[in-house]
Amino acid sequence: MNRIAIWFAAGMLALVIFAHGQEKSARVFRGEISDSQCALNVHSLTRSHQEMLKSKSMGGTAANCSVYCIEHLGGELVISSGKDVFKLDRPDLVHGFEGQKVKLTGVLDSKLSRIHVLKIELETQ
Repeated sequence: MNRIAIWFAAGMLALVIFAHGQEKSARVFRGEISDSQCALNVHSLTRSHQEMLKSKSMGGTAANCSVYCIEHLGGELVISSGKDVFKLDRPDLVHGFEGQKVKLTGVLDSKLSRIHVLKIELETQ
């Protein structure tokens, strides 16, 4: 029984250390929530929704375009700011912010260019 208690305590300690390390590396990102199709120039020349909005083939707003590209063309949710584009791992938190400028708190995995989203809110100016 003592071995189980020791292993449990060691596991809990490792979890606490990992969680603490995650909090330390969290940072704030500002940009527009978009889809990877437009933001990475898959079907855009400007890293934006401009071409798709002109054609009206994917909706009349940046939000509609993003949702369409994600649901029908295999796009992923991203945050884009200038030339920086990062994929987002928490669609449950991010969905509903498509096409909007946000302040996002998360942990960047630079090898995957993916952010683990901790918090998201509309950018206030």
